[in-house]
Amino acid sequence: MPNDLPPPVATYVEANARLDAEGMLAPFAEDAVVLDHGRRHAGHDEIRTWIRSETIRSNAVFTPGTSRERDGRVVVEGLTAGAFPGSPIRFTFVFEIRGETITALEIA
Repeated sequence: MPNDLPPPVATYVEANARLDAEGMLAPFAEDAVVLDHGRRHAGHDEIRTWIRSETIRSNAVFTPGTSRERDGRVVVEGLTAGAFPGSPIRFTFVFEIRGETITALEIA
């Protein structure tokens, strides 16, 4: 994992490695938004459901390879491996951060 990840992103990644749904949710702001597979998940309840259905159910673990800042966002690229077709798959996670919380996450 890159050493330069902002604390809320590092918290998310570390919790994902343990497949800890509540730990993954913890760094998100109450009004955060996640965009994944063309779907929008807003707020803790929807993000929790998304984490459980897309990550925990398929044991999907994201391993960051590189990170950089672009237009005020943190862009993290790496492989996601788990029990899903095509595993592992390279993904780009784009995080928006405010203070110590993730306000948005877009996965491409």
